[in-house]
Amino acid sequence: MKTIALLHPGNMGSTIGACAATSGARVLWASEGRSDASRARAKQAGLIDAESLAGAVAQSDIVLSVCPPEFATDIAVSVAAQKFQGIYVDANAISRATTEEIGKIVKKAGASFVDGGIIGSPVKKPGTTRMYLSGEKAEEIAQLFSKSMLDARSIGAIPGEASALKVVYAAWTKGTDALILAIRALATHEGVDQALLAEWSISQPTLENKCVRAAAVAAPKMWRYVGEMQEIADAFEAAGLPDGFHRAAAEVSERLSCFKDQTEPGPTVAAVLKQLRRPFSERD
Repeated sequence: MKTIALLHPGNMGSTIGACAATSGARVLWASEGRSDASRARAKQAGLIDAESLAGAVAQSDIVLSVCPPEFATDIAVSVAAQKFQGIYVDANAISRATTEEIGKIVKKAGASFVDGGIIGSPVKKPGTTRMYLSGEKAEEIAQLFSKSMLDARSIGAIPGEASALKVVYAAWTKGTDALILAIRALATHEGVDQALLAEWSISQPTLENKCVRAAAVAAPKMWRYVGEMQEIADAFEAAGLPDGFHRAAAEVSERLSCFKDQTEPGPTVAAVLKQLRRPFSERD
């Protein structure tokens, strides 16, 4: 039985940990300094509380990092400080450059490194979520989820490939959520919003529903998009491509952070457009 330290059980990470446990792994987490919401998610997922980071890492063969991208490097540094020598898996939405930096950090401390990229929603049923993996031990990590609802796939031996795939995928899916909401905000400002909707109904009939979904489903999560959009922009810049699309998407996401976790019902398009257009000093 493999023991995995999951850092940290957020909405996505907790379901990934549950999938590993379903497949027969022993999954630990560290409750020290974590919120009541994290504790509730970990309990529901059947994770074992090792209390501290040091306690979780010391008992584990594998460390799996699933966190907001802006914290990915700090977590790697913390684990490396424990002289961890197992397999470190970074499954965060980060650029290849950040992935390579994290690989160097954990390998210098003696660990092996596997890069991961998660595409899809938190795992609730088969076929909704894939975790792509790259690195010399990627197939070994994929096998840890073979009996679960998570589709884990090794795509190569070079760390960075999984993160690159996640970047190019989210550049469209999440980037266009921000773009379509910004477009509607501009149309409203210019007084042509209803005319735009009428034209969409003729020539682009899927776009109005995409906008409604972006407001109701994406806006409550867009506080998590900020760091990811910056990582995507960095990847475009490193490739010699224009990076402004996703730096703007990061700003749109930041403006909508007031809708954090607002669901059932989610925000309306009107509320989102009003928030986007508010002067900075008046925003929630």
